[in-house]
This record gives sequence, C-alpha cells and structure tokens, in this order.
Amino acid sequence: MKNIIIIITCFVCSIQISRAQNNSQDQLNKKWNAFWIGPSNDNGTAYGVYYFRKTIDVKEVKTHFMVHVSADNRYKLFVNGKLVSLGPARGDTFYWNYETIDLAPFLNIGKNTISALVWNEAAYRPEAQITVRTAFILQGESKEEEIANTDDSWRCIKDTGHKPIPGFFFAASKGELVVMGETVKGDWTSVNFDDEKWPNASKILEGKQKGNSDGLAWQLVPSTLPPMELKYQRILKLRKAEGMNVPAEFPSTKTSLTIPANSEVTLLLDQTFETNAYVTLSLSGGNKAGLSIGYAETLYDKGSNGRRKSNRNDIENKEFIGRIDSLVLNGSANQKFTTLNFRTFRYIQLKIKTKDEAVTLNDIYGTFTGYPFQQNAVLRTDDEEMKKIFDIGWHTARLNAWETYTDCPYYEQLQYIGDTRIQAMISYYNSGDDRLARNAINLMDHSRLTEGVTMSRYPTHSTQIISPFSLWYIGMLHDYWWYRNDENFVKNKLTGVQAILEFFNKYQDESGSVKNLPYWRFVDWAGDMGWGPNSADGTVAIYDLQLLWAYEWAGEMEAKLGLKVYADVYAKRVKQLKETIKKKYWDNNKQLFADTAEKKGFSQHANSLAILTGLVNREDLAAFANRLLTDKSLTQCTIYFQYYLNQALVKAGLGNEYMNWLDIWRENIQMGLTTWAEDSSLKTVRSDCHAWGASPNIEFFRTVLGIDSDSPGFQKIKIEPHLGGITHISGEMPHPNGKISVAYTLKNKKWKVKIHIPKKTSANFIWEGKIHYITTETTEFEFKK
Repeated sequence: MKNIIIIITCFVCSIQISRAQNNSQDQLNKKWNAFWIGPSNDNGTAYGVYYFRKTIDVKEVKTHFMVHVSADNRYKLFVNGKLVSLGPARGDTFYWNYETIDLAPFLNIGKNTISALVWNEAAYRPEAQITVRTAFILQGESKEEEIANTDDSWRCIKDTGHKPIPGFFFAASKGELVVMGETVKGDWTSVNFDDEKWPNASKILEGKQKGNSDGLAWQLVPSTLPPMELKYQRILKLRKAEGMNVPAEFPSTKTSLTIPANSEVTLLLDQTFETNAYVTLSLSGGNKAGLSIGYAETLYDKGSNGRRKSNRNDIENKEFIGRIDSLVLNGSANQKFTTLNFRTFRYIQLKIKTKDEAVTLNDIYGTFTGYPFQQNAVLRTDDEEMKKIFDIGWHTARLNAWETYTDCPYYEQLQYIGDTRIQAMISYYNSGDDRLARNAINLMDHSRLTEGVTMSRYPTHSTQIISPFSLWYIGMLHDYWWYRNDENFVKNKLTGVQAILEFFNKYQDESGSVKNLPYWRFVDWAGDMGWGPNSADGTVAIYDLQLLWAYEWAGEMEAKLGLKVYADVYAKRVKQLKETIKKKYWDNNKQLFADTAEKKGFSQHANSLAILTGLVNREDLAAFANRLLTDKSLTQCTIYFQYYLNQALVKAGLGNEYMNWLDIWRENIQMGLTTWAEDSSLKTVRSDCHAWGASPNIEFFRTVLGIDSDSPGFQKIKIEPHLGGITHISGEMPHPNGKISVAYTLKNKKWKVKIHIPKKTSANFIWEGKIHYITTETTEFEFKK
C-alpha cells in the first residue's frame, strides 16, 4: 500500500485555476449555504493535519463548475486525485480570503471526488498565520454547484502520522515530523478510495461573507490575487556523500539510491541558487529507518556556532545548520512526502539511518512556488556585471513575493512596510503587475491601530510596531499614486493617512520636532539606527525628516484627491519642520545635518533625507552630496537604505556616477550569494535573501536609462538618462498604458537616441539640461558628443 502524505501531480505547473474578480456588492451580499466544517470530537485548536472528502455525481459534461474555497490555517484542494488549488491567501479574520476555482476541467461524467488536505500548525504556525481554529469551507457558486457544499455529509479524518516539531524558528514554522506507519494509507484523493470508515465532518458555523454577520470568526472576502506559480525543479548537484557511493547523475536526473541496512548516510545537495520550493521525496522499504531533510541558505564556518559565513559556494571546513523535516519510514513501497509549506534553501542535507532493512530513495525534487510575476522589463547591455546584478535582483524579488511580499523567505516570511515599499517599486518597474502591491497597501491599512499607527508588518499574529514604518506606508501609497493609474484606490486610503499623521502630531513639540517617539524606532541596521538614535531632549533628526517627507507626500495627495483643509494643514507643518530642522540640526563645521541637537553623531541617512525633502539649496547640492560620499565618519547606509542615499545623490546631480555606488552588490557576488543579503556585513549577516536590497532593479531604469513618472498615474513621463561611461545601452519597462523603451548609442562622436512611449501619454526628454517635449509614440534624436 502507498503512504501518501501530499501528492503534487503533473509537476503542478499546468494547474488551471479560475479566480473570481467580481467584488460587486451583489456578489458580496449573496447568501452562502455551505458550513465551515471540521473534524468531529476535536476543538480544532491543536496541531493537526486533516483529510476531507466528498463524492458527487455529475450527469453531463460541465462548461463551468465554480466553487469558492477557504480553510484555516491552509488547504490543498484535489479533484479526482489532481491538485487544483492551494490557499487561502493570507489575511486576517476581518478579511479572510477565499479562492474561486473552476472545477469543470477536472470532472468526469459519473462519480467524482473532491478532497482537501487541511492543516493547522496552531502554536507552531508561522508568525504571518492568523487563525481561529481548524476549519474548511467550500461553497458552490450556483444552485447546481451547491451539491459540493461543505456540511456534515463530508467525511473527515485526522492524519495522526503528522506531528509538530517543538521549538521556535524565528517567524516560520520549525519543521515537520511524519511517522509513515501512522499515516492514512492509500490514495485518499482518488475517486475509488474507500472512506466508509471515516467519520463525518462536524458543522462549525455557517459561511458568511464580510458584512453579512456580526463579525464572528472568519469574515470571507474574495481573494484579489492570482494562483501562485508552481514549477517542477530538479535539485542540481551532489556536493558531498558520506557512507556510500552515489551515481554521478544524482540528483539532477531521477536516479534511485539504495542505502544498505544498518548504515548511516549523509548527502549534501546543492541547488546552486537559493529557491523556494515544496520538496518531495519518494522512498521504498526501510522499515523503522529515520530520515532528516535539512534546509539551509548557506553553510557556516566550522567552529563559529552558526555565526560566521564565508563564500557561499564553498563547502570545505563548513558545517550545516538549518531547518529540518524528519521522517520515520514503515517499509512499504512508494512512501511519499511533500512538505506542507514551501522550504527555502540552496543546500539540502539528507541524513538517513537504516535499521534491519535497506531503503531506496526513488526520487527527490522540488516544486518552485512564488507570486506569478512576469518579468516585462528588458535591460540590454554589454556590461556582464550589470546584467548579473539585474538578474540577481529579480531573483531576490521573486523569492520574496508569495501571497504577500516577505522580508526574507527563510526566516520570517513577513511583510514589513520598510521592505515592501521598495519591493512594490520593483514590481512596477520590472513587471507592471500591481496586484500584490495593492494587496499589501490594503493589509497595512487594515493593520492600523486605533491610536493611528500601523503595525510594522502585516499579517502577523503578534503585535509589533515600528513607528517610522507608518511613515514609509504613506510613501508607499504616494508611490502607488505616482506610478499606477488608480486614483479611487488611493483616495479611499487618505483617512488612514490622516490618522497616522495625527498620531505623529501628538508627539510633535512646539517647534514641530518629534519628541519621545514611542515603540521601536528602526531606521537601518547601521550604528545606532537599528533601535533608533536617542538624544537628551528626545528629538532626533531622522524622525523629523521622515515626518517632513510624509507631510509633503500627504499634502500632494490631499490637494489632488482629498480635502484642501488637510493639504493646508500639512503645508504649515512642512514649513515649520523645515525651519526647525535647519535651526536645530545644521552643523556649520561639518556643513551637514547632525543626528541630534547635541551634534555628536552624523549619518548618511539623515542627510540623504535632507536632500530628498528639499532642505538643501540647489547651488549647494553637489558639494553637500560629495560630503556624503567622502566623509567616512558618517554612519554609513547599508544595502537597504542605499535606496534613499542613491536617490539623494541623483537629485544632487551626481547620477552619472551611479554605477560607482554598487560596491556592496559586487561584494555579494564575490561572496557567492545568488540573492542579496539582509545587510552589508556579509560574513555575519542573518538572512541571505532580502529584497529591500534589490533597488538597482529600479535604478537601472529610473536613473541610468532615466525613465520616471512625471505626474500622478505615470500619465506624464520624464526621461533623463545618467549614462556615465556607458556608450551603448537600451531597455524597456512596463507602463500602465503599455511600455516605454529607450536606446542610447554613442558612435563616431554622435549620440543616437530612440524613445518609444505609449499612446495617450507624453514625455519630457532631458539631455544635457535641455528639455525636448515628446508626444509621438516613437521619436529619434541625434546629438553631438
């Protein structure tokens, strides 16, 4: 008999899923007749993995068979043994997502089985997972489709072979323990499986869409996201084998390995790049054998206790430390295991210890998953290093985009505002798909507390507040307004902006300075910026500057979309803050702004924001910016905050030097990273994959190629290249109305420029300070060098 834990069939890359986008009030008010169901005699609050099944009879071929599906914590839905949906997309109980799926392509005339794997990790769940209790719901869209509705006619059984691994692994679950001898036997997803001995499910609550109940438990809303990508992915290399000889083709091609009885084997596998994947193993035999599957971004230097890393490609004098799944085998043929949640790894370590029976590893592979971004930006250059930075940046962004953006896929998998602002901009510039960004803005808006401040990250089941991140939320909303053509969405968020700014206004003293800002005051992982600078009087330049910038953004949005009275109030606060910052923090000796009124510390951070908020006179910008680059006594920006530093330097007129500012990205490459690390301390950094470091994927287009929005909705375009020493480069990027492409070539002391813009847009092309107004779709220029 087979022990089937989770089946992913057909490499799941051809899953057909139809998602409802009809969020009309009529649809939301439609009564659901399905019930939330759960296991009988189980309060649903403890760790558990459950199987649900219902067989329905279909009398004729269906063009469509639409159902709405959700679960708590998560589900994998099958029809006649085929995986058709995973979810629900993460949210909170006030906005609990359901997916809409067309089951028609998977149905046959006659008997059909709809089945679901539902799991609740309870106390061991990821930090981003909010929960009420174990539950599952499926609602047919029409009367005919309601034959599939969840109620107590469904069968449900707990898989006792799944057990939690105690402990805490940052904000992601620690791992799984599966005892194969205790799992449900047979292919429980197939139509011919005998479930007569399974108990019936229990009804928990009626399914209610948001607004149709008193708010108890799950307030259901249709997911606005597409299905996540699923793609078959072989693990590419065996780097080390201890305890046996391994065929050269393993594991890059399907090759079985037989581990003898009473032996111990350790295999170190290398994907060669970091990835997110559901990992699948097929095994035969090996009664009572133990197997552990470890996952790591990199190996650690021996003797460093997991604190020091060197080149990520090296394996000698290294040790493996990582998350681990564990299996206890039962000796049967074709025992299969697929991780419930995806795993993030470059390296996998398999440790197998057999008893009196040999075990055969039939196969091991991954199924890549992520938000289905399409890369619609193209960068054409002869500079191989530039191409590599661009490719690694896109890969990093992909690994940090799933049902939400994430700060890092290996450790936390949390959507932090500071990270997400940059990630959303990468989405606009490299893909043009803004659905995940809009979802992020909605979630951050939902996280706002009654006092006005947002959570630092959301969704999350624990409260964490980084008060300055609420100001980056306003910047993120302004970015969306500036680069996407969706004014009503932004307008509906302005009351939240008002609440945030009133929260901060409570902490402004008579001069306008923010005094004794509460909660975590993170700026950057540099110097005292990690937990926030302090001063004798409780005021700090960086928070005043961030608030100043937020007032500027909010004032612009209110003036165009909201209430003039708010725009006027914010303008007065901007004026006051500018006067106070200049008076309080300017240091005549350094010719820079200090971090505090005591003027003992200075940073690139505060002075970058001084440029970006317009505090530095135009005639002083170049010299001011050069001091930021050359004065090494300043607290230096890490790879994260260089997003703001580099924008400031460009604004100061130094954009032609942009390619000289990428040393930290070059160091990442030299150290063998395949994604960008969390901060600039590459030997001791925690996470090897943080998308807040992928800002060159924006700036190669915005700064080097010069493409930027010049009005709300990107309806006017500004093109001002900063080519430095580049003599031949071109590229294209998505735009709400189509695409923008530019090409620059220097030949025979003449620059040839070709620009394409979408219909119904215009552009200002700036070359050597002169503005050329463009209204036609394709325009060519020639300039003498």
